[in-house]
Amino acid sequence: MENTRKNILITGGAGFIGSHVVRRFVNTYKEYQIYNLDALTYAGNLENLKDIEDAPNYSLIKGDITHSDFISDLFSKKKFDGVIHLAAESHVDRSITEPLSFVKTNVLGTVNLLSASLELANNNQDFIFYHISTDEVYGALGKEGLFSETTPYSPNSPYSASKASSDHFVRAYGETYGLPYVISNCSNNYGPNQFPEKLIPLFINNIIHNKPLPVYGDGKYTRDWLYVKDHAEAIDLVFHHGKRGETYNIGGFNEWRNIDLTKVLCRVMDKKLNQLEGTSEELITFVKNRPGHDLRYAIDASKIYKELGWKPSVTFEEGLEKTIDWYFDNLEWLRHVTSGDYREYYKKQYQQ
Repeated sequence: MENTRKNILITGGAGFIGSHVVRRFVNTYKEYQIYNLDALTYAGNLENLKDIEDAPNYSLIKGDITHSDFISDLFSKKKFDGVIHLAAESHVDRSITEPLSFVKTNVLGTVNLLSASLELANNNQDFIFYHISTDEVYGALGKEGLFSETTPYSPNSPYSASKASSDHFVRAYGETYGLPYVISNCSNNYGPNQFPEKLIPLFINNIIHNKPLPVYGDGKYTRDWLYVKDHAEAIDLVFHHGKRGETYNIGGFNEWRNIDLTKVLCRVMDKKLNQLEGTSEELITFVKNRPGHDLRYAIDASKIYKELGWKPSVTFEEGLEKTIDWYFDNLEWLRHVTSGDYREYYKKQYQQ
């Protein structure tokens, strides 16, 4: 059956994951009109999309999903056939110091989008609301086991609580109002264009400038890592072929303890910088653990593999090398995003 979803809204499309999704859709689906709605806050960077900014099937809309009147008017005018919702406050550390901003964007912003989608869905049987979420909604794992789509929610940080709430609202709109939806929960993303508040780009930038590498606690906290371009491919598949009302977990099958990941990154960076192995490791600095720090996340991504045929295309080592090469090739981009307000934020977060 021919896909009639041609007018697509992607929220948060100037951010890290969003920019890769926007680029994939603009370049792959020439018959679609892709609208990128982004508030262009500190993590939204138009430089992420310079290569497609003049594409005839791409439009940027600067706006905030927390402004309900603006969202309602936008949906009324554009008559979107589908929404891919990526806009979110996403950094756990900042959620601890600014929880209300996470509630505002992640919960109220999502509800604004859901409410505006209802009328469009009532007039378009092919409409779909695709909500991208996180594995952090499931809480923490012990040394064994994996998160599945049926794992009970148990968020432990203001960030994960706000995302869990938004997930619940999406399902509630589906059950209560019949809104067609699909949800995916992903593990930690890494790759090109990531804002350096997250571990991998933060440490790349710090090593380049010979600054400390702040590792929380004993460094034994474990995460699953997903290369962002693999995630964009998975989002494409879920949007076009995922079953309505279903949830798909997307993981990289790459579990790493933070300290082990940091040491691998240090070794690759030493090689890239032509310096003695072990030089970058000397920058590792253990800092006080953050409150509510979950010990381990790991995703069972067998459902999306069995139903949609998706699996990661690169190993973590391959993806990490590609990522480091990208940052070395884009030092001007890195300089731009680490100036001004970001420096003050970094100092506040990691001054210990």
